[in-house]
Amino acid sequence: MKIELRDPNKIMKLSRLGSFHQSKLSFLRSFLQEFKDWDYQRDLFDLDENGYGKAIYSFKKKNKIYSLICFSNYLKDEERSDRVIATKWDAAFVLHDGIPTKQDIERLYNNVPKQEIGRVSYKELSLSRANKSVRIFNHVIESLSVGKQPDKKIISEVGYLYRTTAVYGSGKFGLADRFRLKNREEINGPFRLEMMLVYLVRQFTFDQVNHVAKLKNPNKAVELDKEICRNLGIGNSTGLGMAPFIVNHPILLNNWILARETALKKIREIQIVKSDDKDLFYSCLKKSIKNITSWNSDSEFQKNKIKQLLSDLNKFINFIENKFDFNQEYAFNKMYLWIESNLKEECIEYIVSIMMEPYEQITGPLVKQMSSDEEKYFNIPTERTIFDLREILEKKYENIIKIDFNERKNNKFFWFVSKNKEEPRLADRFIEEGHELEQPLAIARDIKKLYERIANEKNSKSIGNFLIENNDLRHVVRRAFIIEKFPYSEIQDNIIGSNLIPIDMLRLKLSFFGALKFDPRSDKWLRITMFQGAPLPNELKNFNEQWIYNSLN
Repeated sequence: MKIELRDPNKIMKLSRLGSFHQSKLSFLRSFLQEFKDWDYQRDLFDLDENGYGKAIYSFKKKNKIYSLICFSNYLKDEERSDRVIATKWDAAFVLHDGIPTKQDIERLYNNVPKQEIGRVSYKELSLSRANKSVRIFNHVIESLSVGKQPDKKIISEVGYLYRTTAVYGSGKFGLADRFRLKNREEINGPFRLEMMLVYLVRQFTFDQVNHVAKLKNPNKAVELDKEICRNLGIGNSTGLGMAPFIVNHPILLNNWILARETALKKIREIQIVKSDDKDLFYSCLKKSIKNITSWNSDSEFQKNKIKQLLSDLNKFINFIENKFDFNQEYAFNKMYLWIESNLKEECIEYIVSIMMEPYEQITGPLVKQMSSDEEKYFNIPTERTIFDLREILEKKYENIIKIDFNERKNNKFFWFVSKNKEEPRLADRFIEEGHELEQPLAIARDIKKLYERIANEKNSKSIGNFLIENNDLRHVVRRAFIIEKFPYSEIQDNIIGSNLIPIDMLRLKLSFFGALKFDPRSDKWLRITMFQGAPLPNELKNFNEQWIYNSLN
């Protein structure tokens, strides 16, 4: 039986994209798969009794080495902020290409803690900073120093000791440009270096609390239990800075979504589901309930989503246990058709992710197709005609071209770049000043403008001649010819309209990173957890691929 890929006009809506969850395709999981046979080592650990100082960790295979260099320093409570305007952090990190020399470490010591106002070099691959979750961090040290393990209930409320507030790569602040690295097979998957940095930072947080507790009470202190370590991740605070990425990288976005949609299609096409695959799917499904019930948020919006997800998931499990026959032909396809008809988007996409768990033979090859050399596709076919362009717009942007941008509700917001941090921001066009600084992110509005502009053009007119007179729309003409080849390259929604929920854009990207436990702090920023449940670095050579469904409980 041949199944069609899901309709981009439906899947690329923000409400659906903002319901995506981690899966076997997520970058932190594919990173661990790629690096599981590398040798891990702690090369330097020079911290004082308060945990301040420097440390170095590395992954090595044959002649290739990647080193994380950590700098931890004293920070007053009033100076600790997750906002992008912060200038000081509890710790700063850089991923170095190879083994750093003494001169490298000294150079980085003088620059990395400064983050944006410092400078690194082509030898450095990724840069980050992080703040402690002070209550949890202190509770863990106090407990360990008197010979006790921390209270699992207390630490499960947060799920991490530190949270990063930015992870930079690809040329930022002097970091190595992508062209230097793009041919290295082990880091060819998306965001591999950033995932490596975050994963090694997680290990640093465990080593730091063990070290401080030991020096605080040498005779009584114990180390943090390995099971607790595994079930602690690294937190992250993410704001609007992440949102434009998925607009500005249409081919990359397509490749991520297409991999997911292709995996689902192939699973739905399986004629007979093996007993072991059914059992693994069901096991992950049941285990995942722990993750949902330990998913805390103060956001009413998120609380409602979690409540609905849990309700739908219980409804689904009841259906599987009492009314569904896994021995029938094309069982996953029948299951998928049922969930589309009976469950909300959040739970539909949650189950789609779990459906992938038994099928490494399907997801493994797709992971290798999730990167893109986007420049290859940026040339506009100027010999094509207005007829071709109109046909693409009517077929690929069917819902977009129906939007009336003369209505205030459809033209409410504008995206701009803040002056002090050069970070993307969102403002109300009718209340706030500065709309003349608007960034070209309102793709839906520009597509509609293009559609109206070609209305009276001759069908036979070439795109080249049209662009001579309409150069202001070159960027969306390019996108139209991109979407012709890459069906999932465009968000099929208006990201300047009054219905916009910006965190849907953030959640989409974070789900592909492999984030868990989305915790919106407003409609414009949220906190997440990464690597919660993951094996420790010295356990990578032999670990359970379904670790993500473990939970601290």
